[in-house]
Amino acid sequence: MRGLAPPDLYAVTFLIDNIALILIALISGGALLWPLLFRAKNTLSTLQATQLLNQGKVTILDVRSNDEFSGGHLQQSKNIPLDQLGNRASEIDKQHPVLLVCGVGARAARGASVLQRAGFDKVYVLDGGFNEWRSQGLPTEK
Repeated sequence: MRGLAPPDLYAVTFLIDNIALILIALISGGALLWPLLFRAKNTLSTLQATQLLNQGKVTILDVRSNDEFSGGHLQQSKNIPLDQLGNRASEIDKQHPVLLVCGVGARAARGASVLQRAGFDKVYVLDGGFNEWRSQGLPTEK
């Protein structure tokens, strides 16, 4: 049996001495990649959402509370709070794409699931939600 040569010994010693730093680097990298790897396929950036809106008949559905909606929203958007969406889905035209908006995107993703279960085919979520839209200086109204 061959013993460890000095270069092999240095590599093993380095790994053992720095295992905590290596684990932190791996966990940090994973945390940064997580949103990219598990981003829903129906999520649109503000640029993609703007392109969709410019194509024509799109229903913009804001699933935030009435108070949040009255503080500002995308132009021509309709407000149906998430907790009412299941009961009020019939108010939305299934023939047109639906862009769901909330504060940062989490509630809109849940709303997309509700609409998809109700038979909607073209359902999209605004990545970053209203906060991202506003931070980009895109048009809003009160």
